Order: sequence, then C-alpha cells, then structure tokens
Amino acid sequence: MLDRNLEVEEMATIKDIAEEAGYSISTVSRVLNNDLSLSVPDETREKIYEVAEKLNYRKKTVRLLVKNIAFLYWLTDREELEDVYFKTMRLELEKWAKKCNVELTTYKISDGIASIPDNIEGFIAVGSFSNKELEYLRSRTSNGVFIDTTPDPDHYDSVRPDLAQMTRKTVDFLIEKGHSEIGFIGGTYHNPNTDEDEMDIREKTFRAYMEEKGLLKDEFVFCHRGFSVDNGYHLMINAIEKLGDSLPTAFYTAADPIAVGCLQALNEKGIAIPGRVSVIGINNISIAKYVSPPLTTFHIDLKEICKNAVELLLEQVLEKRKIVKTLYIGSELVIRKSTN
Repeated sequence: MLDRNLEVEEMATIKDIAEEAGYSISTVSRVLNNDLSLSVPDETREKIYEVAEKLNYRKKTVRLLVKNIAFLYWLTDREELEDVYFKTMRLELEKWAKKCNVELTTYKISDGIASIPDNIEGFIAVGSFSNKELEYLRSRTSNGVFIDTTPDPDHYDSVRPDLAQMTRKTVDFLIEKGHSEIGFIGGTYHNPNTDEDEMDIREKTFRAYMEEKGLLKDEFVFCHRGFSVDNGYHLMINAIEKLGDSLPTAFYTAADPIAVGCLQALNEKGIAIPGRVSVIGINNISIAKYVSPPLTTFHIDLKEICKNAVELLLEQVLEKRKIVKTLYIGSELVIRKSTN
C-alpha cells in the first residue's frame, strides 16, 4: 500500500513540473530520468531542472546541467591517428560527460591555450602541457582533471592507468615463464618545456626493475619518438639486425600499436612467436585479438578512467572540494598466444 501511495505522489509531482514548465509529463519524466535517447534542446532541459529544483522534486537525483567545461584535447591529429587509445578515450569521455549532463567544449592544441575563455567552470585535459600553459589554466580556474598524466598535482586532479605497476607485473610474468633475456621497445615522452624527447615512465620503470632483478641489458632496449605501428616495426627490425642470435626471448612493448609493428617484423623475418620471441603490449585495442599471433596485453579500462575523470570534476564544481586527488586505475593482463 505504501509503495502505491509513493508512486502516486511522485507522478503528481512530475505532473506539477510539467504544468509549470509547459512540457508534457512524458518529456519531463524522461529528462528527469536522464534518458539519453531523448533529443530536446538544452533550454528545455534547463527549464525542467529549474522547475524541479524549485518544487524540491527528488532533489538529490536531479542532475543539473553543468556548463562551460573545457575539454583540452592537447594532441595532434597524427598522435590520435597513430594510437587509437586517445581516440577511444575522447569518445568515451564525451559519452560520460553527456550521461552526467556536463556540457563540454573542445579546444585543440592547434587552437592554442589563449583560446580558452576566462569564464570556464573547469576543464578535463589530455596530452602534454608546458609550465606556461599550466600557469594560464591556473589563472582561469581551480577546477580541473588531467587524464593519463599528472602535470600539476598541487593544483589539479588526475586519473591515470598505473603504467609503472603494469611494467613491474610484465617483468614478473615473463620471469615466471622462465625468461631472463627480456627486451623493451617503446616511445619517448615529449617534454613541452624543453621541446626534447625524454625517457617515458614505462622505460624508466623497466630499467629500474630489471636492474633490481640483475637482468638489465642496455643493448636490449630500443626507443624512438612515437607509439605507432610503424615505429614498432622499425625498432624490431633494428633489434633483429643488431642482435642476431642474441635477440632476447621476450619483449615488453610500451603500447599495442608498437607491439603490432613488432609482430609484423618478427613474422616477416621468420622468427617464431612465441617459440623464439614472446611479445607483450599495453591497452588491449580491438585489433589485439586478431593479429598473428593474438597479442598478450594489459587491458586498460578507459570507461572507468573517463567516468572517474568526470566524477572528480563534478566533485570540484558542484561540491566545492578543494583537496587535490590523484587516482591510479589498475589493469588486467589478458594472456593470448604471443607469449609462452
């Protein structure tokens, strides 16, 4: 009996909102339940939320429209093209923002940092930012979340995959499988302050952890700028030509596109995978299970990363949280046929 009364009361409230806002009960109900399949103008949603607030309708579950949020997509078109990781991240972030009623305006690296207006409520950012750009952002807003990097941990939140932990797990996994000759093939980090290429976190951790195990060999490490298939292919060809019979029995690669290039080079040279060389990647992109042989790789949950980024931003904007958070997201090793 109680449930039925509650249901009637809720329907009556929706009816009140519909009458005051001037929209149908169906439209009001779908907007308040955040139905993503409903296509209505922003003004309609805002009007309904305003009236719902005014009438105290299920106040805690009403999602207000959060406007003036900048999405700083600080990557070149080529970087996005070479690594599908970033495109997937962008699409996932846009999806979560829509779901949480956050209105994103995208700014690209080609637009320049000065294109970001001074009335932004906050930002979510992907890519590399110089100290000057970070200073500019601090002059605009105290609300911000970086995805994949932590360039300003004193002022802004960040959400990132735990690449250092993945690297250590890879080394442990390969040692357990009986490998002691382990190589690394990766890209470099471009420092926007110096315009120089620097050692990436994966290479740094690999070197330190292998050193700790007494297994590091400098000649087994191959790096070049970029995380593309092409880069992986050329670096593996270089390794094969340089090392010959001394080629390691396993390679840890910094990203799946690099791993795919490595598999191409090994297949082309008739080197058995995993019979002679095992290969491990990072990210579990869709093609990983279809390459030859299917790639052992870490699954990075981009949905979880983007969801947390949006939630952290909303905590700052709506709940006025001032304490800075840095969140590391764990990952799962998906074992396929490129390792033994």
